[in-house]
Amino acid sequence: MRHIKKGMRMLGIAESFYKELGKSILVGVVERADRIIDGFAISFPTVGGLDATEKILEIYDDLRRDDIDVIAISGTVISWYNVIDLNKVYEETGRPVISITYEESEGLLTYFKKNFPDDWMVRWEIHSRNGQRIKVKLRTGYEVFIRPIGIDVDYALKILNKFVVEGKKPEPIRIAQLIASRLSKKYLIYLSKVIK
Repeated sequence: MRHIKKGMRMLGIAESFYKELGKSILVGVVERADRIIDGFAISFPTVGGLDATEKILEIYDDLRRDDIDVIAISGTVISWYNVIDLNKVYEETGRPVISITYEESEGLLTYFKKNFPDDWMVRWEIHSRNGQRIKVKLRTGYEVFIRPIGIDVDYALKILNKFVVEGKKPEPIRIAQLIASRLSKKYLIYLSKVIK
């Protein structure tokens, strides 16, 4: 199994949204395996839209970095059923992609059909192409579900274990989530004051 150098960089991506805002706040944080954060970028997917993949790629492009080794994304369906095409992210960036989720799921087909009668098939097709989730156990003892693209499961798990300090989330994803959550709350408060 390959060795992970301390200079390995992960781009961790996570989001936060309030449905009434219409846009999600998607944050990408670049962190080295030795815990040094050295970059971040933001994009704004449409809540309930079909632009999640485009916005992930926008984050990658905005960073203008050729030293990112792996992209880790919290989830594959963000911003109220806005589906990320993991294979396209891999193909466009040339970087392995690890999608990570944290809970069991009953499936999404029913929700796609119910909430998006006009384009549920498009969402379902993208979601199906992403493949099945694989349950793995992190060194912290927590079980998570991953979809590795362009990388095998064993190496994906080794990378995740290098970037997880505690709990279930790799540090770049955890930090991206904190930033996204704070920004979306601030934006909601700001809008409520402006509307008044």
